[in-house]
Amino acid sequence: MAKKKTSVIESYKLKNGQTRYMFQIYIGTDPLTGKQQRTTRRNFKTKKEAELALARIKIEIDKGTFRKIQAETYSDIYQLWVKHYEKTVEESTFVKTEGIFRNHILPALGSYKIERMNVDICQRHVDEWATKLKKYRTVKSYAAKVLDFAIKRGYLHTNPFTLVEMPTKKLKSVAVIEEAEENFYNRDELVEFLSCLEKETNFKAYVFFRLLSYSGMRKGEALALTWKDLNFAANEIRIHKALSLGKDNQLYVKSTKTGIARNIKMDEKTMQILKEWKKKQKQDYLILGFNTLNKDQLVFSNTDNEFLQPTKTRKWLIYVQEKYSLKKISTHGLRHTHCSLLFEAGASIKEVQDRLGHSDVKTTMDIYTHVTQKAKEEAIQKFESYLKI
Repeated sequence: MAKKKTSVIESYKLKNGQTRYMFQIYIGTDPLTGKQQRTTRRNFKTKKEAELALARIKIEIDKGTFRKIQAETYSDIYQLWVKHYEKTVEESTFVKTEGIFRNHILPALGSYKIERMNVDICQRHVDEWATKLKKYRTVKSYAAKVLDFAIKRGYLHTNPFTLVEMPTKKLKSVAVIEEAEENFYNRDELVEFLSCLEKETNFKAYVFFRLLSYSGMRKGEALALTWKDLNFAANEIRIHKALSLGKDNQLYVKSTKTGIARNIKMDEKTMQILKEWKKKQKQDYLILGFNTLNKDQLVFSNTDNEFLQPTKTRKWLIYVQEKYSLKKISTHGLRHTHCSLLFEAGASIKEVQDRLGHSDVKTTMDIYTHVTQKAKEEAIQKFESYLKI
């Protein structure tokens, strides 16, 4: 029987020119596969360190106590974790999470040896994220999930992220905060916005933003609507799906954000405008060679009669805002607008929560608090105007 090759310690160069040492050692045969197993250790600063590590591993192999480390770095553990994580979330959520790791977490933590990670390392990087990122708490939370996974797999005993003290960002001035939060239109601003849209030749854009303003639905929910979701006899719309961005920037239809379908009542005028759009869509798309009378016809589609890119609606919005010097809000701001105006019109918290599909009443309450604060300010203004002292 051939004798196994003796392990040799080799040197190699880092990019910065420094010398490091490594070795590979045979550790036996895998009883499940029958294949020979080897393990590699690297990044030793001196040959003596490598020799001591090699000697320890040989002793553990002789005693039968050696356990091959399948994942040595944070990046290795992440690769194991992310395969399981992908099976537990929506594709769009997975894509967003993958982006957080690729852009922020792996560049910071990826090369650390998993067993050497401690609270000081974690604290330093959380502090760095806090200076650069608005959602640094989310980044920290995801980074910690990988170490929780490492604990379950026996690579760590405790998660150092649990001992990190979260930095508190200094609050900006109240005026700056209020300005940043004002991503909505009041009644008069909304009327002006829709009036300007109506003047334009892009009828599809007008219908789209009118629908968002009067329904409060999310942009992805509107882009996933088909004509069979609209009940013109009952003035009702069924919202049970949403358009989202998946892997390789591919659009796909998923369930709503909460996973719960809802039926919402609509005003007659908006439904009438949608009827007009259905007729116009039929004429416009017939010229393009498409029959829009099939049962799965999208309410809003591109010129190929396929899903409309979500970025397209933002371009529509920016165009009309700049052309008519309107206040700048995002597409999502129209959902906030609808919510605020519902409260001002006297709707209850429960009614608004159900209509907008908020799974957490806190989301509804945050907007309600804003509206009631505005009402308090208007009350004192009315009082002052009445006295006129």
